[in-house]
Amino acid sequence: MKKTIFTGAATAIVTPFKDGEVDYEAFGRLIEWQIAEGIDAIVACGTTGEGSTLTDEEHREAIKFAVEKVNGRVPVIAGTGSNDTAYAIDLTKFACEVGADAMLLVTPYYNKATQKGLIKSFEAVADVSTKPIILYNVPSRTGCNLLPASAAALADHPNIVAIKEACGNISQIAELAAMTRGKLDIYSGNDDQIVPVLSLGGKGVISVLSNIMPKATSEMCRKFMAGDVAGSAKMQLDLLPLVNALFCEVNPIPVKAAVAAMGYGENSLRLPLTTMEPQNEAKLFALMREQNLI
Repeated sequence: MKKTIFTGAATAIVTPFKDGEVDYEAFGRLIEWQIAEGIDAIVACGTTGEGSTLTDEEHREAIKFAVEKVNGRVPVIAGTGSNDTAYAIDLTKFACEVGADAMLLVTPYYNKATQKGLIKSFEAVADVSTKPIILYNVPSRTGCNLLPASAAALADHPNIVAIKEACGNISQIAELAAMTRGKLDIYSGNDDQIVPVLSLGGKGVISVLSNIMPKATSEMCRKFMAGDVAGSAKMQLDLLPLVNALFCEVNPIPVKAAVAAMGYGENSLRLPLTTMEPQNEAKLFALMREQNLI
């Protein structure tokens, strides 16, 4: 049986910026607050962390910083995926060397690989990794969908232990769960589907919401796993307006505005992303005030 990396909620953490550079002071404070609030793991340099527009040097330094700041208190999962398999291999080797606990590998984007290509690419990275790997399926961003049969085939690799499913299709996730039971841990990649994925045997969520509500996001998972399904479902539904506001523009535009309003770095993104439209920001901030976040 493969070892579970984490159970509950992992924050797909933002990368704060200041004057166009990574703001490590704010990044460190955000990590400390996340841990104090009871988050179960940290994902550095993923989609929400703007890994695709960090320079290679920044990407490596941000992973190393997160590992050192967390210092073993919770697992650190490094976003090391790429549409260039050779680059993903190099970045994965680096993250392993500096002590990341696991890797998050997105399906290669833009290239639109076949299922065979996806399998071969993931296997090539997994072959060189000394740490476990979480696959990341988000077809709305990458242009390709890792199908359940392909994920099941990859589950036979000893280093591939889990998948972050952000396809949004509960029927596909159910098929995945049926094909991989016991072989591949499943994490929700969508904050509006945490409870549905848990109900299919999921282990938790890799979350955007938990950037601003780590305690509640983790509690939602804990309630479900303790048998309080109704309580967990109530939290899911009560937080739905805030989740929708966090995704009313492409992630991480809204959550970057949210964490900046909470004092963690500037509301600054790397092009081609731009800051939130004022009317959407006003709605988001109103919902945050209801939760006493700002």
